[in-house]
Amino acid sequence: YRHKTGPTNVLSFPLELPAEIENDLLGDIVICAALANKEAEAQNKGPDAHWAHLTVHGILHLLGYDHITDADAVKMEAEEITILTTLGFPNPY
Repeated sequence: YRHKTGPTNVLSFPLELPAEIENDLLGDIVICAALANKEAEAQNKGPDAHWAHLTVHGILHLLGYDHITDADAVKMEAEEITILTTLGFPNPY
């Protein structure tokens, strides 16, 4: 989809509606189950923790966060750690 080699673990698709349609939805998040589970095992993480991380990561993309630059990545990762800690999950990094 993103014209990159190989599968990706999570994709976010912002909801794009005409301006006159009011809606509080952010968009859709698609997680590749096979890759997410494979990554969790390879990283010695529980699947629940890794899925939570991917979900938070996808939601942050829908809220406008990105990790294209190092500075943006630092901000996004810090937010992920804060949210996941609040939810009772360990630091994913």
